[in-house]
Amino acid sequence: MNDRQGPLIDIIAGARPNFMKIAPIIRAIEARQAGGSRLRYRLVHTGQHYDERMSGDFFVQLGIPKPNVNLEVGSGTQAEQTASIMTRYEKLLLAELSQLCLVVGDVTSTMACAITAQKLCVPVAHVEAGIRSGDWTMPEEINRMVTDSITNWFFTTSENANANLRRSGVSADRIFFVGNTMIDTLLANLDRLRPPDFWATLKLEPNRYFVMTLHRPANVDVNGHFADLLAAIGEGTRHYPVVFPVHPRTSKTLQVIVDFPANLHLVEPQPYLEFNYLVKHAKAVITDSGGITEESTVMGVPCFTLRDSTERPETVSVGTNELIGTNPKNLKPHLDRLFAGQWKKGSIPEKWDGRTGERIAAILERIL
Repeated sequence: MNDRQGPLIDIIAGARPNFMKIAPIIRAIEARQAGGSRLRYRLVHTGQHYDERMSGDFFVQLGIPKPNVNLEVGSGTQAEQTASIMTRYEKLLLAELSQLCLVVGDVTSTMACAITAQKLCVPVAHVEAGIRSGDWTMPEEINRMVTDSITNWFFTTSENANANLRRSGVSADRIFFVGNTMIDTLLANLDRLRPPDFWATLKLEPNRYFVMTLHRPANVDVNGHFADLLAAIGEGTRHYPVVFPVHPRTSKTLQVIVDFPANLHLVEPQPYLEFNYLVKHAKAVITDSGGITEESTVMGVPCFTLRDSTERPETVSVGTNELIGTNPKNLKPHLDRLFAGQWKKGSIPEKWDGRTGERIAAILERIL
């Protein structure tokens, strides 16, 4: 360690969800630097998401500085991406070793950089550690389990995550219940949210449309099932507009679906401020994403999760989310309950208060 300069932290960002999670940590470290802290960071963008609308917009909108390094791994299979991230990150560490590798979430970059760092004896801190869906068919679940098995310091979003880590043998002194950095970003930007360009064109009105995101293989990779799911959504939403930002993997299957509900409106992936404007003013959200369930919970928007399990159970037990499963027949009764005004109100989980980044930066300074 170069004591004169202070400890260097690699902050890893690989895919769209990571950017929302690192922004508060960077702001908090920079605030401490302004107050005399010797902490330093190196922002490493792996390039796992290389589409400008899936990554570049987020750096601009969230005020994240330009990455110090872009590994530019691009597309490929999960194994190809993992290998490319590891070899390129290893070269970076060999050129200048950091004192800590800070990874966030559960994407391929999270696991790959954690493995690479540990093999060069660089300790790892994992933000959003300990969450589990129990579904090993999800690549993210494997990423979480591998990362947490070699993590030194665990930053958690909930008591559920704390309990998962304790059950796996992690000692309490390495677990820090800090809250949710993605909610820091949301609360910091609520007054900056803005309607997308198509708001007027689609004649959208608050509480008179739905937002939908689908990308899980169980939902979108089988043509017949996906078509049945879309038909159930089209019918169950009672002709209300359904705004559907299409994930790249989903667009491939959509091309072969013939009977497409008229009230579903396909749009490009949306930048952060526009997407969350849509969520905030929607009647409800229909999704198979984990992160969106957290944001909708904080904004008090009903959320339907088309999965059989969730790694964020607090959004169900405390928040506005319900697990619907992947059977299209499950949708209508839940949508009927929404239209009848019988959806639960929900509340905000503990420590989802906008100060998680500050807590993490304070702990990083202490442990380094």
